[in-house]
Amino acid sequence: MDVVELSRGEAMRLLASAPFGRVVFTRNAMPAVRPVNHIVDTDDFVVIRTRLASRLTSAVRADAEMVVAYEADDIDPIGHLGWSVVVTGIARQVTDPERIARYERLLQPWVEGVRDSVIAIEPTLVTGLRLAHSAERSA
Repeated sequence: MDVVELSRGEAMRLLASAPFGRVVFTRNAMPAVRPVNHIVDTDDFVVIRTRLASRLTSAVRADAEMVVAYEADDIDPIGHLGWSVVVTGIARQVTDPERIARYERLLQPWVEGVRDSVIAIEPTLVTGLRLAHSAERSA
C-alpha cells in the first residue's frame, strides 16, 4: 500500500464527487468539526448551507478572514483503498441574492430545518492523498 499525493485538480474533482464532508472552524479558540453536505462550484469554492444562528455562521460573520478547513474522503474499510482531500481557505457568508438563490437550488441540506445561511470557502491550500496498491503508483 502506498500513499500518493494528488494534484490540486484531481483533489478538487474527487471533492466534488463526495456527497458530504466535515468543516473545521475555531470556536472559543478550540477546533470545532461539523459534518455537512456540500457542492464544489465552478470557481472551486466549497459551498455549504447552514442556519443563520449556527456557531459556524456566527464565527464567519464575526471574522471576515476566518480560516477554515474542509475535509472529505472515500476510504474502503475492507480494502484500505481510497482518498482524502483537505481544503483550507477563507470562509465567507454569501450575501449576493443571485448567488444565494443559485446555491439554494443546487444544494439541498440533508438535515431538517431552515438553512438560511450560505457559506463559501475559497481554497488557498488544497491537499489530497490516495491510498493505492503499489502498482498504481506508477500508473
